Amino acid sequence: MNRRDFLFRTSAAAVGLAARHSLFGQSAAPAAPAAHPSPVTEFHALRRNTGYFTGRGGTIGWMINPDAIVTIDTQFPDTAAICLAGLPGRKDRKIDAVVNTHHHFDHTSGNKIFRPAARMLVAQKNVPELQAAAFERSPQAEPPVFPDTLFPDVWRKDVGDEVVSAQYFGPAHTKGDITVYFERANVLHVGDLLFNRIYPVVDRPGGASVRNWIKVIDEITKSYPKDAQLICGHGKRGFGVAGTMADLTLQRDFFTALVAHVESEIKAGKSRDDIVRLINLPGFPDHAADEKTSRLPGILGATYDELTTVS
Repeated sequence: MNRRDFLFRTSAAAVGLAARHSLFGQSAAPAAPAAHPSPVTEFHALRRNTGYFTGRGGTIGWMINPDAIVTIDTQFPDTAAICLAGLPGRKDRKIDAVVNTHHHFDHTSGNKIFRPAARMLVAQKNVPELQAAAFERSPQAEPPVFPDTLFPDVWRKDVGDEVVSAQYFGPAHTKGDITVYFERANVLHVGDLLFNRIYPVVDRPGGASVRNWIKVIDEITKSYPKDAQLICGHGKRGFGVAGTMADLTLQRDFFTALVAHVESEIKAGKSRDDIVRLINLPGFPDHAADEKTSRLPGILGATYDELTTVS
């Protein structure tokens, strides 16, 4: 496969499906999607036979060489079908492994599309339980398709001339988030551990921990090369979903400032209702959102709850 950067565009008419392209994050337990206009879907190549796909939901990563195929995350069924049909160089080959970075619907609802074409569906061991619990809380119409290959901490597999590995560093965005690394390409998919310049989702029902998220990011930056190419789950327009370690450390800095802000407000005697009124966190202009779209009040509430909960 040509390793130079390239771009493939597909249309809804090509597969008879519809969805709206978005690089923005999902809610902690999103409902089943309503009908959407035609999607804008794109395949981007990175390096050494790796790349990513954007459509609707969390970014799908991929690696395709002459002997093996690996994909990461599956979005929703409509865009999953577009991705599966258009994977560069796949033709009718089986996918050696589909990896879920965590359980959220916009990363796993396409499992039903990918599963028949895959030899295994891989995730951290907490993911099926989290999928089931999220399904119970949601009006989503169809039950989840669970991964069949589970691991507690580390999973690794030779895939042709590449090696793919996955690692769990502990609770962060949820209690099932993993990093997925193409070792020879030096490409790291971090899922929703990185919302690039977007206020992130803190899924407390899914086991999230803001304070531990800071520690997880520190561990990631110690565990992988500083020049790794990152793929993140969601990114703000103008920044996108292909990032660097600097983008990840900015998210750590955001959480560090967030915790310090909430702690100071609590010490000042502010109530939860007072604390969650803030729309934008000072010092992070790239994250800025308006009153209708800002996710910060929910993050402040989740952080307050975490800091004031007695273990």
